[in-house]
Amino acid sequence: MKKNKFIVVEGMEGSGKTTACKKIKKILLSKMIKNVIIVRQPGSTFISEKIRSLIKSDYKHEKLNKYSELLLLYSARFQLLKNIIQPQLKKGNWIISDRHNLSSIAYQRGGQGIQNSLIKKLIKITNKFAKPDLTIFFDVNQKIGLKRISFRSKLDRIEKKSYLFFSKVRKYYLKYISLESKKIIINANLNLKIVNKVLKKKLNHWLKNIK
Repeated sequence: MKKNKFIVVEGMEGSGKTTACKKIKKILLSKMIKNVIIVRQPGSTFISEKIRSLIKSDYKHEKLNKYSELLLLYSARFQLLKNIIQPQLKKGNWIISDRHNLSSIAYQRGGQGIQNSLIKKLIKITNKFAKPDLTIFFDVNQKIGLKRISFRSKLDRIEKKSYLFFSKVRKYYLKYISLESKKIIINANLNLKIVNKVLKKKLNHWLKNIK
C-alpha cells in the first residue's frame, strides 16, 4: 500500500481537469488505493460552497472587488484545509483536489494583477495545513478552452471573462508550474482518449517511483 498523498489538479476552463479528477481516482482505485477523496476549490464544505456561490455568481448590482475575491477564495480554502484535507490526510486517506494555490497565482496574480507578496503570505498559511505531493497541470490553449466552454448552457462570472484575461492566466500557469518540482504536465488540447492515455501512463510512472 502506497503512503497517502495530496494530489492537486490544475488547469484553465475547458482543460477537462474536473473530469480528470474522476479518472485519477479510478486509476488509484485500480492500484488498490481504496481511500480516495475528491474535493473542489472553492467548495466541498458547507461554508466553502456558500463562498463558491458568491464568487461564481454575476451580481449586476454590485461588482466583486478583486481583493474581496482573493480573500473569499482563501477563506474557502482554509475551511477546506482545516475541516477536510488536513484531518483526512492524518487518517491516511488520499486527497485529489480540483484546484489549489496555483489557481490563485494564475487567476488572481496573473489575470487580476494582485501583488505577489499578498498571495505568497496566504500560501504560506495554507502550507501549515498541508502541502501538495503532486500537481497535475492540464494545459489547454485559451482559444481551445474558451471554445469548449462556449457550448455550456450557462457561463459563470469567471467563465465570462475576456480572452486577454485567460491569456494572462495561462502565461502565469506555465511560468509557475515550471517551478514545481513534483509535477505532471498534460497537453489538454488533444482529444479525451489521448489525454486519458497520457494521464494514465504518467500517473502510473509517478506511482511506481513514490515512497
